[in-house]
This record gives sequence, structure tokens and C-alpha cells, in this order.
Amino acid sequence: MKPDTYVSRAVAALVGFSLRHAKLMVLAYVVLTVGAGWLTATRFQLTSDVSLLFPQDLAWRQTERALSQAFPRRDDLIAVVVDGPTGAAADRAAEELATRLRARQDLFRVVRRPDAGPFFERSAGLFLDLPEVQSLADRLIEAQPLLGTLAADPSIRGVADLLRTAMEGVSRGDTTLEPLAGPLSAFARSAEAALRGEVSEPDWTRMMTGREPGSLETRRFVLVQPVLDFSHLAAGGSATDAIRAAAAPLMLNGVDIRLTGGVPMADEEFSTLSEGAVENVVLSLGFTVLLLWMALRSWRLILPLMALVVAGLFWTAAFGVLAVGRFNPLSIAFAVLFIGLGVDFGIQFSVQYRAERKAAGALAPALMQAARVAGPGMTLAAMSCTLSFFAFIPTEYLGVRELGLISGVGMLIGWLMAMTLLPALMLLMKPEAEGREVGYPGFAPLDAFLLRRSKAVTGFAALLAVACIAILPWLRFDTDPINLRDPGKESVSTFIELMNSIDTNPNTLDALAPNLDAAQALARRLEALPEVGRVLTLRSFIPEQQPEKLAIIQDAAMLIGPTLATPPGPAPSDADVAAALSRAGAALHGAQGDSQAARDARRLGAAFIRLADAHPSQREALSLALLPGLRTTLRQVNALLSAQEVTLESLPADLRADWIAADGRARVEIAPRIQGHNGDAMRAFANAVQRVAPEASGAAISTAASSETVQKAFLVAGVIAVVAVLALLVVQLRSLKLSLLAIAPLAIAGLMTLAHCALFGPDLNLANIIALPLLFGMGVAYDIYYVTAWVRGERNLLASPLNRAVIYSAVTNATAFGALAISPHPGTASMGVVLGVSLIYSLGCVMLLLPAMLAVFVKTER
Repeated sequence: MKPDTYVSRAVAALVGFSLRHAKLMVLAYVVLTVGAGWLTATRFQLTSDVSLLFPQDLAWRQTERALSQAFPRRDDLIAVVVDGPTGAAADRAAEELATRLRARQDLFRVVRRPDAGPFFERSAGLFLDLPEVQSLADRLIEAQPLLGTLAADPSIRGVADLLRTAMEGVSRGDTTLEPLAGPLSAFARSAEAALRGEVSEPDWTRMMTGREPGSLETRRFVLVQPVLDFSHLAAGGSATDAIRAAAAPLMLNGVDIRLTGGVPMADEEFSTLSEGAVENVVLSLGFTVLLLWMALRSWRLILPLMALVVAGLFWTAAFGVLAVGRFNPLSIAFAVLFIGLGVDFGIQFSVQYRAERKAAGALAPALMQAARVAGPGMTLAAMSCTLSFFAFIPTEYLGVRELGLISGVGMLIGWLMAMTLLPALMLLMKPEAEGREVGYPGFAPLDAFLLRRSKAVTGFAALLAVACIAILPWLRFDTDPINLRDPGKESVSTFIELMNSIDTNPNTLDALAPNLDAAQALARRLEALPEVGRVLTLRSFIPEQQPEKLAIIQDAAMLIGPTLATPPGPAPSDADVAAALSRAGAALHGAQGDSQAARDARRLGAAFIRLADAHPSQREALSLALLPGLRTTLRQVNALLSAQEVTLESLPADLRADWIAADGRARVEIAPRIQGHNGDAMRAFANAVQRVAPEASGAAISTAASSETVQKAFLVAGVIAVVAVLALLVVQLRSLKLSLLAIAPLAIAGLMTLAHCALFGPDLNLANIIALPLLFGMGVAYDIYYVTAWVRGERNLLASPLNRAVIYSAVTNATAFGALAISPHPGTASMGVVLGVSLIYSLGCVMLLLPAMLAVFVKTER
């Protein structure tokens, strides 16, 4: 008895039953498919919460949860980055945005400004080095006349009168223009812009300090904790839309507002995944139908196959709804896997039917014979694919565990429909008789060559495998999730930009200590690590050398304070402003000399004279340019001069809540020394920190740990799949030799795929690694079809109808994967490339290597 006889009979009996009751069978499928569709439509849920892809009992997940429970305000944050032409402009925009967002309690749990507030304004000077404090105090004392005048009249009239008074002093020889060089140049630009109806704000801080502001001095942050809805792909979509709507009116006059952080990056990633999805699906379906036409040559065969795919998708989705409840971003990939292998089952049966129809002539007998010939291979392939997917169930990677369960059952559904629904529909559709050769007779010489040179081809296969193995050390697994995202998206580009500064690098780690003293001790040990750039605890907000700094500030306050305390007079009218501009313009325009300061004074004078006669709206533009920054600067100077000693007890409650948990535990924040986007350096940083603080958590640690979980899951699943499929093949084929040969070409194709990635890319990553189970599932199916055909006595495998089915199955799937390869999402594109490459190598190995290997090792088997 041949190894497939009993399977052949069982499959033929099943197909025969379907043919005898074809109408009833189709009706039953229609009813059940409608029910599956209704169940899917009414109970389908998709969660975009990627944290659910991993079990909660993993050590690194428990550490993350402990930190989250201790400091819940730090979870799922949106970082709003506000950049302005000046620090004052950025500060006003950030404060206005925070005020607007706090009014939307339906969308935002927490809205806070970590770099602002009365405490930071009052204590800013204490965080400077002692020489910087002295220099700042000296410049403020030097600017006392200016500050006093502006505090008494913080208007355009006050600015104009100040400049006029200064020019009178220059005329008398009491001073020179050089101390005014900065303000004259800045005010000239603002005045000229106002004449054009534009608002150009000068940097008052720069004018006061005499130095260029750093990038951080013109940047402010607003941290927002949104209400997330994981039933939508963009869980924070409503929140980010509200932030952008609130920010739009504030993005004027050089203010730029961007969003980054885990929430907007995840939302934009899902939006990238959906970009062009409809076009890709339509294009992919169009090519699929075209290829099916080339393979089957009849709409009466194509439509039943498409019905199989659609019905199978609904059934598999309904099973997923019942089995796992909510689909996740990985388990939803069951659809791609089912379409790939569902089309394969349909093509295998349909092409074999065409071959039998040409020989038998009648429809029903041809369908029965197709079941006898193709059924055993399809059954073995379906069981092997099912075992391959079920191999993920014991792993710790919950995302692919659910994918494996759903896809494994989907393979059984696809096989069942190929043996029942498909032949019943084909019988009812009554396709025309076949009049042409179904196989590829032109491949007969290649068949003969492979059999004649079988030893040489097998030797080449062995050398190819060895060469691929030698290349594997260059294979890289990219664990950095940033590389899976579109760098052109705002959230990603902003995140990468923030990584370039040690002060804003978001890739920090956190560790919990029993109390603040223990946190300080841990911080000292961490600071000694070369990979660590900065360590913060709550005590980091207690400035050093406070007595010395406070003495300097208090001396300055005694001199300047009374001047700033003068209450401002009534606001001037527009006529008063115009008159002041005219007087100041005349004084400035008379500046003597060829210095840059003199030329800027004359520029400013000319602009003031024109503004005095201009439309009131142009003078208003000058007010909008000069006065907000002036008022902010005066407020900040007043606050700085009122500095008081900072103690742990005097720190704001909001700040303390960020560093001390309700139960007294203290948080330690560790920033990497490395700046920029460097995955290897981040892993080294995470490893170094964990050696000192094993309970530390953060993106660098979770990225490495999750990657290790993923790699382990695929390794464990791979071993289980190979062992299980090999055992199944031995039972069914009753030959260890045949079973090993069925897997050998797949192993070589896998090695070639990995070697290709090592040499030409893409790197393996958390997205394209999902190609490996599909490679195994489809590859082992192709190999099994060839082996079972060989066992039946077929030797011209490439010229046979089987080869036509295998080629069109592979090309159809490669077309679908090609649509993935052109996705704007880097992770999806890399997955499409790896899938396409693996299919090409799988097809090449099964067509060109397997026949030769069978000829060498199974000569006596019939």
C-alpha cells in the first residue's frame, strides 16, 4: 500500500459527499458564512495597546508596572515641544497651550509644564554656577536705569522715551552707542517688520545678558497624559487632534509646536500603516485575479476559489473573535497568512482538476480524481502548516501566540473548504472542458537534467548551505523600534532630535529606591558609570552654594528692587505713542559715526519716524513685537530678585510628586552619556545600569528585553515546528529519509534568506521576523507537494501540473507581498521584502534542488 492510500480514500470520500450534495453544501456554507460575518461584524475588536503583546508576568514587565503604579502621572505621555524665536515667546505659547488643554478634562488627565512655574522663575538664578550668578547680577545692576524706565512705563512710549534719553546722553558725551548696539539692531528689525505689518519679536533675555541663547533657552515643554481609547488604531487620536487644534492659533511669528512621545509615535505609526492601504489592496487583488486567470484560465474556476478565500476569512475571523476576543496588531496578520495559504490550497486543487479534466473529460470524475491525486499532499501540507503555527502557542510572546492559534485553525478551515465548498461550487459552476496542456512540457529537459546531474546538483546545494551558514555571523537583528517608524513623521523626527541633547534625551532609565537617602546612594554609584551622562533625584533640585548665591542676589535686589517696584502709570493713547516715536526717531536719526551701532540707530530712527505717521495697526504690530517679551522679562527679573533658600520642604508639591511616591519610595532618573540615535550604545547603557540597579526600567531596557522575548519565541517555535512537522511527515510518509528531504530545501531556502539579509539587507527586525513562520508554512507545503508526487511515481515534476500550481501560488503571494514592500512604513516594507525574497528562494529550492535530492537519496522508493 502506498503511504497516501488511506488519506487519498478519505479525501475522495469527503469530496464525493460534497459533490452528491453540492447545493445543500453551498447553502450550508452560505448560512454559516453569513453567521460568521455577523459575529465578526458585531463582536470584532482590535486593540492597539502594544503592551498587551507580552505577558504581564515577565520580569521586565513587572518592573515597568511597579514604576507605573508608583508614578502613574508618567505613563503614556505626549511631549509637546514648543520652540520660539525667543524664550519669552516660547514660554507664552506653552503657557497658553497648557491653559487651553487643562479645560479639556474629557481628553486629558494631566497637563503640566515641567520647566515652568513660580518656583523655577524664582529659583532660576540659584541653579547657575556662582560666577554666572555674579555676572548676571552685575548686568542687571548695569541695566538698572533701563529697567526702571521700562518698569514705570512698559509701553512703546516707554521704549521710545528710553531710547531718546539714551541718545541725548550720547550727544552730551556721557556714554557711547556701543552698550546699545544689541537693542538698536533688534529694535530696528522689529520696527521695519512692523512697517510691513509683521510681528518680529526681539530677544529681551539676550539684550539683558549680552549672549546668544542656547537652543534649550528658546524651547519649552508641555507634558500631557491623554485619555486613551485602544479600540481605535490611533488610541490617542482624539487627544492629539485636540492639541493640534489648540496649538494652531499659537504657531505664529516663529513659534513651532510639535508632538512626540510614545502615544503620538504609535498613532502616527498606525496611520502610516493605513496610508495607501486601500490602493495597495486593490492593486494586489487586481494582480491576484490576473495571475489566477493565467493559472486557471476560467472564471468558473476563479470565482469558486475567491469564494473559498472570502468565506475562509470570515470563518477564521469569527474563530479569532471567540478564541481571543480582541485582535492585536500582530494577530490581525492572520488575514495575510490565510489568503496566502488559502489561495495555495485552491490553486493546488483547481490545477489538478484541470489536468484530470483533460484526461477524464467529465466534470465529476475529474473532481474526484483531483481529490485522490492532490488531496493527500494538500492534507499533509495543511497539517504541517497548522503544526507550524501552533508551535507559537507555548511561547511567551503573546502577540504571535494568538496569531499562531488563529492562523493554525485557519489552515484547517482552508483545507476543509478546499475539500468541500470548492468542489461543490466548481460542480455547480460547470467549467468548460480542458483543451490545452495544463503542465509545462517545456520544462521536461530541465527535469531530465536534474535527474541526470542529481549528484552534482545535490553537492551544489550542500555547498550553498555551507556558504550561507558562513555568512550568518554578519546577520544583524535590529532591536531599535525607532528604525521601524517613518523618520519623516513629526513625532519620530522630533524624538530623534531630542536624543541629540543629554538634557532632553527621552531614552532615560528609572530606578526605584526605598527612600530618598537610598536614592542618593544609588545615584552616586550610577554616576560613576562611564555610560551614564546624568543622574537626577529630588535632591538635584536643591541648588549648591545657596548662601553665597543668595547674598549676591539680595545685594542686587537692594539696588534694583526699589526701581522695579515703581507702579506703572496710565497706558498711553495711540497719539501718545506716535508722538513718542516721532521724538525718539529724530534723536536716533541724528546718530553720528560709521559704526554698526550708529548705522542701526539711524535705521531705527527712520523706521520710528515712518511708524509715527503710519496706520495705527502698524504701531500695534510693533507693540505686539516688543511688549509681551518686555513684560515677561520684567516679571522674570522681579521673580529672580526675590529668590529664597530652596529646601526639600519648600519644593512644590507637583515637583515632589514626580520624584517621591505616595509610599515614600524615591525615583532615580538616569540619562545616557551617548547622544543621538545609536542602538548599540543604548544597549550598553542599559546593561551597565542594570548591573548597578537590576530593577531599573525604561525604553532602553524594555526594548532589549522585548527583543530577547521575541527572538526566544521564534527560536522555541521554530524548534517545536521542525520537530512536530518532521514527526508528522514520518508518520504519514513512513520514511525518515523522505521526511528529511521534505524539509531540506526549506532549510536551505531559510539559510539563503538569512544570508541575503546579512549581505544586502534588510536587517531582521521585530516586524519582518514574522515572515519566518510564513516561509516555513508555505515552504513546507511546496516541499510536501513535490515529495508526495514523487512517492506517487511522478518524475517529471517541473513539467507536471503540480509545478504550475506551485509557481502560481508562489507568484500570487509574492505579488501581495510586493504591495507590502512599497509601504511608507519601514517595518512593513522590510517585511514585504523579506517575504518576497524568502518566497523566491523557497520556490527556487523546491524546483531546482528537491528533484535532484530525491533522485539521489530515494532511487528505490516508489
